[in-house]
Amino acid sequence: MLKSLFIIFFYQLLGEAIQKFFIINIPGPVIGLILLLLSFILFSKNIKQSKKIIKEISLTSHQIISYLSLLFVPIGVGVVMHISYLGDNLFKIFSIIIIGTLATLVFTAFVMEKIINLEKKNGKRR
Repeated sequence: MLKSLFIIFFYQLLGEAIQKFFIINIPGPVIGLILLLLSFILFSKNIKQSKKIIKEISLTSHQIISYLSLLFVPIGVGVVMHISYLGDNLFKIFSIIIIGTLATLVFTAFVMEKIINLEKKNGKRR
């Protein structure tokens, strides 16, 4: 577990370093996650131990997810510290939440409709 935890944190650190060095607006952990995924894809066929490492990382990540609620405590404290800012911009915040939710729903419905039509089309050919 320690080895896989080191790998996860190494990729997070690598993502943070890339984000700070290139001044990218994508969070460092997201960049690290993408790099971890790419390394899984590239090296899973070449290295014999890769399946074992991938399984260990998967088990470790599931254990970390069980403690995910603890990570929301600092966010909650930050929200309480800036409650006056939130009150001043309440309309903007709710507008963004509503528009973002509606855009997500429309996009998801569009993609789902395309997938269903594609499956129907492929099902008729068989």
